Amino acid sequence: METIQLDTGLFRTRAANGLTVLSEALPGARSVAMGIWVRAASAHELRSKMGVSHLLEHMVFKGTDQRTAKQIALELEVRGGSLDAYTSRDHTSYQAQVLDHDLPVAVEILTDLVRHPLLREVDLIPERNVVLEEINGVMDTPDDLVFEILGEVLWPSHPYGFSILGTAETVGGLSAEDLRARHQWGYYPANMVIVAAGRVEHETILELLERQGWFDAQAETKPRDSAVSTPAVQGATRQEHKDTTQAHVAFATDTFPYASPRRYAMTILTNTFGGGMSSRLFQRIREELGLAYSVYAFQQFYQSSGTCGVYIGTQPATAGAAIDAIRREYQRLGSEGLDPQETEDGKRQLQGQVILSLETPQSRMARLASIELQGEHYRSVDEVLRTIDAVERDDLAALAEEFWVPDRQTMVWLGPHEPPVV
Repeated sequence: METIQLDTGLFRTRAANGLTVLSEALPGARSVAMGIWVRAASAHELRSKMGVSHLLEHMVFKGTDQRTAKQIALELEVRGGSLDAYTSRDHTSYQAQVLDHDLPVAVEILTDLVRHPLLREVDLIPERNVVLEEINGVMDTPDDLVFEILGEVLWPSHPYGFSILGTAETVGGLSAEDLRARHQWGYYPANMVIVAAGRVEHETILELLERQGWFDAQAETKPRDSAVSTPAVQGATRQEHKDTTQAHVAFATDTFPYASPRRYAMTILTNTFGGGMSSRLFQRIREELGLAYSVYAFQQFYQSSGTCGVYIGTQPATAGAAIDAIRREYQRLGSEGLDPQETEDGKRQLQGQVILSLETPQSRMARLASIELQGEHYRSVDEVLRTIDAVERDDLAALAEEFWVPDRQTMVWLGPHEPPVV
């Protein structure tokens, strides 16, 4: 194994079998956050198997050779700890947060979940129903549903447009054999990253992982489904009828991957455009015009692409005025960019967000995992702050002109009747 020190208290080990392990010791912490990330998620699915990664994430909690589902839930909870998981576009993650002296238990349980799930047909029936209820919850939540539809419109033929949850039809058709095949395809050490942060020593985490057999397997490479994104559909409009009291409208376009050095400049633009109470959209749409309670800009970066856009929930009668006002703000941002004061304020805001977001072991763990998963060169927090400070007004203007212009935006309308012509 090769271990290098990246920063004070921060180490990375690459094992001979391809597994990567990172840890960061945080002085003063009395807990440890630990996670296992698997490079297998919705971006690697076939349309006919949509939702299989998310269902697998659920099913590993249904039992292993050593533990029942209740024992899995109980072992950390009775110690005050927690166990959680999520599925994203590019990876699936299993995480535990425990007191420092309970780290050996967390390592054992996470290993058991990830590497030795039973994945039995008898457990699939009730858990499939749980996921179907999760899908129903999205269908009944229009401000979530509008983003599901938006993904479909942006990427109609690429997995980035698939629902991470899947559909009732695809989830209903998944078998235990599908889950076992998915597990065998993606859940092997070379396809995983393990991260711990908090009151932890790197040698300790390596010893605990060695006891659980993480370094025993041979180096393994498997053919990978490509997640390279095709260009998104730009400038399209889709309307979906739903009996709601509000019209839910989302604009978006594709951008660039997480690893792009332009990520920080894009975040400054998004914050300034619609990231808080001081943003342009909040001040214009809510404070001045009173057209919405909820209006904001968003961004999301993936392995191979990204999105940025705007969401608003507004009365159907005022939706036309709201859409027109948002497009005018798009036009102003695209043609003018940010003024010098907004540029400086935006950089200071993002620097503050970066610092405040790294105050817990969980956030430190997530940062390290993200750097490794995205193939980024490690940079200290101070280096990141300097990178943000180096963003120029011209950098922001170039991004605004390319991505934040009205004609590029795809729009989805979800509401009680057709959108007005504006």
